[in-house]
Amino acid sequence: MDLRNIAIIAHVDHGKTTLVDQLLKQSGTFRENQAMTERAMDSNDLERERGITILAKATSVEWDNHRINIVDTPGHADFGGEVERILSMVDGVVLLVDAAEGPMPQTKFVTSKALALGLRPIVVLNKVDKPDAEPDRALDEVFDLFVNLDATEEQLDFPVLYASGRSGWADDSLEGPREDLKALYNLILSHVPEPKQVAHRDEPFRMLATTLAADPFLGRLLTGRVETGALKTGSAVHALSRDGKTVERFRVSKILAFRGLQQTPIEVAEAGDIVSLAGMSTATVADTICDTSVTDPIPAQPIDPPTISVTFGINDSPLAGRDGNKVQSRVIRDRLMREAESNVAIKVADTPGGEAFEVSGRGELQMGVLIENMRREGFELSISRPKVLFKEENGERLEPIEEVTVDVDEEYAGSVVEKLALRKGELADMKTGAGGKTRIVAHVPSRGLIGYHGEFLTDTRGTGVLNRVFHEWAPHRGAMPTRRTGVLISMEDGTSVAYAIFNLEDRGKFFIGSGEAVYKGMILGEHSRDNDLEVNPLKGKKLSNVRAAGKDEAVVLTTPKRLTLEEAIAYIGDDELVEVTPNSIRLRKKFLDTHERKRQSRIA
Repeated sequence: MDLRNIAIIAHVDHGKTTLVDQLLKQSGTFRENQAMTERAMDSNDLERERGITILAKATSVEWDNHRINIVDTPGHADFGGEVERILSMVDGVVLLVDAAEGPMPQTKFVTSKALALGLRPIVVLNKVDKPDAEPDRALDEVFDLFVNLDATEEQLDFPVLYASGRSGWADDSLEGPREDLKALYNLILSHVPEPKQVAHRDEPFRMLATTLAADPFLGRLLTGRVETGALKTGSAVHALSRDGKTVERFRVSKILAFRGLQQTPIEVAEAGDIVSLAGMSTATVADTICDTSVTDPIPAQPIDPPTISVTFGINDSPLAGRDGNKVQSRVIRDRLMREAESNVAIKVADTPGGEAFEVSGRGELQMGVLIENMRREGFELSISRPKVLFKEENGERLEPIEEVTVDVDEEYAGSVVEKLALRKGELADMKTGAGGKTRIVAHVPSRGLIGYHGEFLTDTRGTGVLNRVFHEWAPHRGAMPTRRTGVLISMEDGTSVAYAIFNLEDRGKFFIGSGEAVYKGMILGEHSRDNDLEVNPLKGKKLSNVRAAGKDEAVVLTTPKRLTLEEAIAYIGDDELVEVTPNSIRLRKKFLDTHERKRQSRIA
């Protein structure tokens, strides 16, 4: 059976996962009456909740006696570590663009990676049946994007299809019959070349590992495309690192191939196919799995550097161990090391005390997803404020700059430009589009974007869209404005009392309500002034034996401001931590004791 390997590139919410659902249905991968979840490719709970693809996944469909392996790539730059490796497994890409929004910054990020690898894209303009769709404008923008990314003449001569993923049709023209996806299947078969590896079936077996997964029964699973030769189950192979050193020797206990949404065991893996191998104990992503006679590794993609780091520590608050069952530093370390193995964009380092770990990655979203996954698994953690990683070059301190693209209603454009300028951003482009929307492009230091997203949504009344992608390393742009207000800190351990909070409400906004467990050094809310204030949230009403009319009315509290995980991490200062447990997110001072805090601030 002939093979084709393709990746689907799209921005968050441009309809990629829905289109893959339709490809699976129309190819006969599912029976007519088979139960099938919507967005079948978003398998992870967090992906379903947030509507984004975090992990790259593969599936395969059969059409006209050809097998098409389809790889779903993450659209978010924070998960770029996945993208670079995935694209090295495929021979063509389908670029899916929303006909109303046009190509977006993350589309640009992944597309630039695909064009640099020499892949020739197929452009699918999706959602052309939406009332605000402008397929001609979107197509012009795609062409301009390709030109800006230095596409070759051959890549600029790309085929275009008009589609509606939700309705399950794709046609060569806007006036097409709008019946099914036949045009897309046929275009993939005619435009995407057969894997060149097929010509090397007689050579010794070689495969570059591009993703790592863990299976409870099979252990480590490495997925990649077979570059040369064939492999039978039970064969002896060895793994070579990027510099050609032998990592380990092992027997392949199982070979799995993608058939529909399932991974099915097969006896022989042949050149060109995308398969997963089991049996190794230490081989990892970017290693070459090959026949024992092979000594040269396959060149692996270098990976973009991490730009921020966060400290993951044990939860040492007085409430530790109440919610989670994974609280020891050893267990946290094992989990982080496992994450670093399967996610090359994350680096983990021990800190001198051994109670905390420095985790570096691509961005706040990636860190937020890791922390959220860990708390759902029963971990308790204390998390520091993200720090941006700098690098020294020729004696100059450089910091990461990101390209920020903002789409907002015209009336909010002024306040967004002002806020980005405060955060040391430089305006690169600003243009007014259809429907009263303004698109702002600015180059902003990563430092300035920590914690900005929540503020941005408030400034634009929830209507703005902000996207960011790594742009370059540039000289340090100086001090950045920090949070302008202090915090309200608990001076007692116990349970908060409504009467006490009611009497303190004129001091600031509270993050907690009544009847909640509090402890000394815990942050209860935001002070209305710029200094920290210690308050007593346990102070009840004095009892007296005199009953007076109007004295005992029920206390009505203002609704507390509950911070999400990302908001909490962005809100805290350098001397504060977020306590994360399976059921709670609390803010606290790093040093819970008042005298210790004063001593540390004097040292600082």
